[in-house]
Amino acid sequence: MKIYFKSPLALFFILMGLLPGCGSDPDGEDESMQDLPNIVVIYMDDLGYGDMGAYGATGIPTPNMDRLANEGVRFTEGYSASATCSPSRYAILTGLYPWRNKNAKILPGTAPLLIDTATMTLPRMLQRAGYYTGVVGKWHLGLGDGKVNWNEHIAPGPNEVGFDHSFIMAATQDRVPTVYIENGEVVGLDPNDPIQISYQENFEGEPTGLNNPEMLKMNYSHGHNNSIVNGIPRIGFMKGGEKAKWKDEAMADTFLEEAQKFVRTHKNQPFFLYYGFQQPHVPRTPHPRFVGATDMGPRGDVIVEADAMIGAFIKTLEEEGLAENTLIIFSSDNGPVVDDGYEDQAVERLGDHTPSGPLRGGKYSLFEAGTRVPFVTYWPGRIAPATSDALISQIDLMASLADLVDSDVEVENDSKALLDVLMGQSTDGRDQLILEARGRTAFRKGSWAMIPPYPGVALNKWTNIELGNHPEFQLYNLDEDLGQQNNLAEEKPDKLKEMVQGFEEIRGHEYGALKSLDKE
Repeated sequence: MKIYFKSPLALFFILMGLLPGCGSDPDGEDESMQDLPNIVVIYMDDLGYGDMGAYGATGIPTPNMDRLANEGVRFTEGYSASATCSPSRYAILTGLYPWRNKNAKILPGTAPLLIDTATMTLPRMLQRAGYYTGVVGKWHLGLGDGKVNWNEHIAPGPNEVGFDHSFIMAATQDRVPTVYIENGEVVGLDPNDPIQISYQENFEGEPTGLNNPEMLKMNYSHGHNNSIVNGIPRIGFMKGGEKAKWKDEAMADTFLEEAQKFVRTHKNQPFFLYYGFQQPHVPRTPHPRFVGATDMGPRGDVIVEADAMIGAFIKTLEEEGLAENTLIIFSSDNGPVVDDGYEDQAVERLGDHTPSGPLRGGKYSLFEAGTRVPFVTYWPGRIAPATSDALISQIDLMASLADLVDSDVEVENDSKALLDVLMGQSTDGRDQLILEARGRTAFRKGSWAMIPPYPGVALNKWTNIELGNHPEFQLYNLDEDLGQQNNLAEEKPDKLKEMVQGFEEIRGHEYGALKSLDKE
């Protein structure tokens, strides 16, 4: 579909620039640009619907996350596009359903750039509207053409899809290469100690978690038994680059400092910052000052650490006089997982805490906890505190923010313009939404959720998460059964057929769900 973006709020910004005396300033900067709000997306990694106080958590203190939720709009039906990382990140930056791209799956550290450089992205759209754009933190959308030389300039990457500035980790904290990359260059690399990376075989003489357990300060539970960096076994093999390797316990501080520097450097122009946290993804490595912050071990402690980083970042906005002109959007890339590959006592010390809250499933799952995540918009003086039950997805940020800045970009994607919903001025959200988990898709419409039949195990034995796989259709009325315990597929055949038809209108009839239903 083609979307043209106009809104009363955007018109307000324009008119402010057209008032008498409000032309261009003596230095040549258009003053109307100064009226555009700064935009910050704070993107958590594996934070569950029940992992913060504002959504019901009691065992993990999250005062700064809760401040955003309690003083902004707290969405109860806000969704990531996928129950896994890379697909959700692809979707939030492109406004496209990730299942439309067969390569949008969990990527290895050597994957090529997932986003086509010709694609209209959220940062590129904002660039054209006059924004300086930046990404700090987790990327995990691939780099280069699949044959990256980590010792030379790395491209294409974030800078080629709309970001003016980037300071990232290439993939995830548990994957090699374990280095920071700034604008395509490995930070702190010694040219006399070149980096070598492989996801197929180890380099001769290099220790691994599998063969050298005596070197580990954190044991693996499944997978994660390749190269050892800082006493932690990773996915993939790495040799060299010793001076460039990050310190895991300092990662949160490093990303905070970069985010603060970005704000202070670009405070005199409208900016967009995509701030990708690594918490509470594995390996969970809180700085010593946060160890013991909860009774839940490292998983609880890194959530508290992330909360402190958010508080410090908000304080920076306030100190620079930017808070009242900055829209913050807070969310997570997918639902929670407790044991995801390391022995960190996350299961043993969970206690009464339920990371998924009242929802069923978690990361990797088609049940609600896979994709229904914390979702908050915060803008002091512009957004009034509210709780919204509007159905909304992270893919809607593209169209909604284009509406906010009155972009003249013509966009063809899956994004819906829901600016009034983001601003808390309307609860008229999406009517329907397709959800994805590792290539499988399900459907939300109104209060109903439908999961087509899928082969495979129902329960992942490693993560102890129900995946949503079942040989028959599943149909749930979420208004009456939020925990998805009562499958109404047989009891409500007409509703099931309506849901399957709506699903295939978007997903494509070649998917075969309707045909499968007709056979029953």
